[in-house]
Amino acid sequence: MRNRRILLATLLALVVGCSGAPTKPDLARPLATPAAPGSGEPNLTVGADGRLYLSWIESADEGHALRFATWKGQAWSAARTIATGDDWFVNWADFPSLDATAGGTLAAHWLQRSGSSTYAYDVRLSVSRDDGESWIEPFSPHDDGTQTEHGFVSIVPLAGDRFEILWLDGRETAVDAKGIPLGTGVMTLRSATLDADGHVGETRLIDKRVCDCCSTDAVPVAETVLAVFRDRSEGDIRDISTATLDPGGWTPVRPLHDDGWKISACPVNGPALAVSGDQVAAAWFTAPLQKGTVNVAFSADGGKTFGDPWRVDAGKPVGRVDVVMLDDGTAVVSWLEQGAIRLRWVDESGPRSEPLVAATADESKAGGFPRLARLRDELFLAWTEPGEVSRVRTATVPAIR
Repeated sequence: MRNRRILLATLLALVVGCSGAPTKPDLARPLATPAAPGSGEPNLTVGADGRLYLSWIESADEGHALRFATWKGQAWSAARTIATGDDWFVNWADFPSLDATAGGTLAAHWLQRSGSSTYAYDVRLSVSRDDGESWIEPFSPHDDGTQTEHGFVSIVPLAGDRFEILWLDGRETAVDAKGIPLGTGVMTLRSATLDADGHVGETRLIDKRVCDCCSTDAVPVAETVLAVFRDRSEGDIRDISTATLDPGGWTPVRPLHDDGWKISACPVNGPALAVSGDQVAAAWFTAPLQKGTVNVAFSADGGKTFGDPWRVDAGKPVGRVDVVMLDDGTAVVSWLEQGAIRLRWVDESGPRSEPLVAATADESKAGGFPRLARLRDELFLAWTEPGEVSRVRTATVPAIR
């Protein structure tokens, strides 16, 4: 059933975003990247310590390795290894992550199989307090013990050398030996606080019914955390929702915008957030009536309310969005469309540029999810270049236009 749903989502993506050759020159300047042949699933993060981190997965002996590098001003550092394993769950859409607190504590996550079924896997975390030279023994933020899906993680650095960890949690989808459901049968979204010593706090429920396999995102806003994710109603409306972590726990879920996208399959196309002070930009893909669009909406009150969205795509998007914000409140949105990673500059009054081609990229699953980050006046892109042997590629684009 799960494979059939994902196949349906893939077919839908092909309907709403057909491949084609880019018609404009590339904007991006390629960078020499320390990822080896056989690498993929990249991620980019500017930590609360102000440094830019690139993480990715590589083939290693008979298993995999999670590796990372930092930007040194003109080039990437040498690659270093966070963890290795021969029982990992490696997936084009559910990629690992790495983040850092202002104090320099690093937290990284990856996925490890917990049983024989296809989607039985756990989130695994590790922490480093010496700039990634050593990492503590891996652990999970969840303790439900079910052989179900746990993934699509967001790591948010907090004050006091702590992190908030969010993940999709499939404990309610567990069944007994006879296949009888043990829970509600739907995916949930949960979180927990992690300290610099690897201690995990109590698990919090954010939403009791969400889309099964769309990535999440979360950012620190003032003294809180703002999360964004693809929700799922009982009638299979899969629009984007937000929630805020207050001192008393997570606020009730709020719809970001009423797209009305009714779809019986997970579209594998999650939203993204960026923040500058109290101003927040949210970007997402939606496809009511199988007409795909990439939208961005702005909030001036830390994500409590959002204005009407602006459409930013060029007409045939696949989605797989990311977003960053500039100091003047402009958002830069990235997405896949017609064989390219495209960028568009937009603020709360509307688009400030045309959809521009940053770099050519593969729209298939093998191409994964392009990632976007901003460090001062530069934008950084990372993506997987598939082929007989895949490889992570990175590039830069001037942030100011």
